[in-house]
Amino acid sequence: MDVVELDRIAVREASRVVESARDGDDGDWERDTPCVGWNLRRLVAHMTAQHHGFAAAARGVGDDPGYWREPERASEPARAHRAAADAVLGAFAEPGVLEREFVLPELGGGFPGRTAIAFHFVDYVVHAWDVAATLGVRLHLTDKVLTAALAVARRVPTDPTGRGPGFAFAPVLKVAEGAGPLEETLRLLGREPQTWPGTGR
Repeated sequence: MDVVELDRIAVREASRVVESARDGDDGDWERDTPCVGWNLRRLVAHMTAQHHGFAAAARGVGDDPGYWREPERASEPARAHRAAADAVLGAFAEPGVLEREFVLPELGGGFPGRTAIAFHFVDYVVHAWDVAATLGVRLHLTDKVLTAALAVARRVPTDPTGRGPGFAFAPVLKVAEGAGPLEETLRLLGREPQTWPGTGR
């Protein structure tokens, strides 16, 4: 599978788990998530904004901060996220997208399309897990997809001065010998899966 197809699978799975959240007074949107300090509503707002930002970057306008702005408190966060997911998948499906330059302000500038989509792909594998862990549901991604995500995660710089609050990724955590591809990816990007035992593979 090429990176566009891998990304499509991760984004669709993230949408599936987001749409499993319950609304109402006793719903799921205020639950804490593996993203420290963010409840599910805030996490999904971030995911929604990132989709719009990457879609803009694919079309040559990623340097406009308006596309990356998180939406105000959405009355239907799952629906807003689904619309944003459809937008980014449409942008990534355009001819020649892999050869374009994507401007990604959070990551410091311009990147080849193939590299930028790989960043988006691994981010949505991890965010799909974040949501699944929050809700205690199982994540449905194949070993082929997870192994591809791990290959990207292993290329993310590990310098601690570029990790943590204000940066795209949390500091690296130690990876135990024999960890599977999902666990290793999560730990390389600063997640502690053992503290969220309600999901996994």
